[in-house]
Parts: sequence; structure tokens; C-alpha cells
Amino acid sequence: MDVLLSLPILSYFLAPSVTSWSTSLNLLFFYMTWSTLVLSHSPLKIELIGLTALRVIFWLVPSLLFLLFDTLVPSLAESLKIRGRAALPPRDAARLGRLLLLALGNLALETAVQGAISLAATLARPAAGPLFRTGSTLPLPWQILKQLALLMAGREVLSYYVHRYALPRDSRVGRWHRASYGHARRAPPFSLLVYTDHPAAFLLHRFAPPYLVALVVRPHLLTYFVFVGLVTLEETLAHSGYSVVPGIIMSGITRRTANHYVHGEGNYGAWGFLDWIHGTSLGKDVMADVKDEAEKHRVKERGEDAASSGLSMVQEGIEGLRKGTRSRRKTRKANGYE
Repeated sequence: MDVLLSLPILSYFLAPSVTSWSTSLNLLFFYMTWSTLVLSHSPLKIELIGLTALRVIFWLVPSLLFLLFDTLVPSLAESLKIRGRAALPPRDAARLGRLLLLALGNLALETAVQGAISLAATLARPAAGPLFRTGSTLPLPWQILKQLALLMAGREVLSYYVHRYALPRDSRVGRWHRASYGHARRAPPFSLLVYTDHPAAFLLHRFAPPYLVALVVRPHLLTYFVFVGLVTLEETLAHSGYSVVPGIIMSGITRRTANHYVHGEGNYGAWGFLDWIHGTSLGKDVMADVKDEAEKHRVKERGEDAASSGLSMVQEGIEGLRKGTRSRRKTRKANGYE
């Protein structure tokens, strides 16, 4: 519990909301907390407890809150759901209890498998250190952004091809996957279903793509924490079934996820880019979402305004140079130099 409470990634984001510290003090506090954590706990312990905390915060807690809202106020929730009443979760307490137990079991399984891999790698090559760097030296912002881009892109590629080709209807794992509660019913999902797949299909579809990409990129553990937090939050919102998810891009992901569950195929990727490329999109594709986002923020008009402003600045600069040159010539003539 002490490791969980001392996670610097949590204190770093919470500190600005509860104190009046400056950014510099926040960064200093963050660095000191992380350094203390690294020196007082093993890398494996920090990795597993940190990842579990992120998944509880960004998936379990929101999922239970969404479920509570959907079941206690179904008339209001229905108006916010994609496909209305069909998207509401069951109100059978026993059924929901079994789903929750399966989800918690998959969460524990995911943590155990990752812990076993990390422990085996450390024991096999002790000189190489942990799979993810946990030193007190923090990654630079540019490094974090670059590695996050690689991690997200790699996860999108692996998720698409695993979902489409490794879970086909005629394979055993594919049948397990499609017989799971979420894919057995032809309706938009709710967030609890992210973790309610068959354990084998869950590891193959949810755990393997982001983890394998991370093993290739080998980011700092803090960068991996940010990556897991973003992916977990994205999956939670994408499976919420709500039509009011903030942002055109995120609402598009949620809509495509709902269509996948309704039809049982198509929309295999998380973001939809590979579905658009391979022609497996169902309904409105990701490029339509990008176009809507551009129109929403008036990208074309702003680009034209920026180009016009830039051209005006260039013209004003040239005119200023010309005036300066003419003025210097007049001065030189007045002084008899020309």
C-alpha cells in the first residue's frame, strides 16, 4: 500500500489541484518522490503495483461508476447510449457479479503474466537489469513523446492484425472470444466488458499487443506508465457505449467499437486507420472523423489566415528594408558621401 500511495505519477498530477506550488516545485517534488521510490523498492514491485493502480483508476473505477449509473437511472442512461435501450447492461445482479469476477480474474492474470515475464527476464540476464528502465534519471519530454508515438502506432498495428487474423471464427480461441459475454450479444458494450473476455483471448487481444510493442521500444518505466494509462482510459471510454464521449476522434472510436460488437466483425483496430486502409470499416470511418475535426476547428480557414498573415509580415519586412535603404541613401547624400 505504501508503494501505491507514493507513486510519483499520481502525486505529480494531483499536486497542482490541491496546492499552489509552482511548476518548478512540482517537478522537484516529482523527482524526489520517484528517486525515493526507486531506491526503496524493487523495479518489479514498482512495475506491477503501478500498473495495477493505473488499471484500477482508469478502468475499474470508471467502469463501476458507469455501470452504477446505467443500472440505477436506466431511463436517463438510455438517452445517452448508442442504440438506446439495447446498449444498457443487464440488471441481473448475479450475472453482473459473474462478469465482475471474470474481469477481476483477467486483471489478476494479466498482472501475474507480466510479473512472471519480468522476473524470468531479470533472472535470466541479471546484468541487463529490468525490462523497463527504472533509474532515478527521468526521460526528457521529447523522449517521452517520441516513444509514446512509437508505442501507440505499434499497438494499433498489432491490435488490428491480432483481432482480425488471430481470432477468426473457425479457431478455438476465436470461438472462445466470440462466445464471451461481450461478443455473444449483438449490442454496444459497456466498459466492464473490456476485461470480460475468455482469458486466452483476453491475453492475446488486450495484453499482448501493447506489451510486446513496449518490449521492443524498451521505454523508461514512467513512459510505460503513461502509455498504459492512456490505452486503459481509451479502452474504457471506447467500450462505454455512450454517444456523448468528448471529442470527435474519441466519440468516433466509441461508435466504431459499438458497431464491432453489434455486427461481430469489422472495425478491428483501436483507432480505425488500418480498418480504413484495408476496407474493414463499419459505418463512418476514421477519415470522416478527421474531416469533422478539421471542420470543427476551422483548420483550412486558420491555415489560410496564417499564410496570409505570414505573407503580410514578409511584405512588411521587405518594405521596411526598402525604406531603410532609401533613408540611408538620403542621409549619405546629405552628408556629401554620394
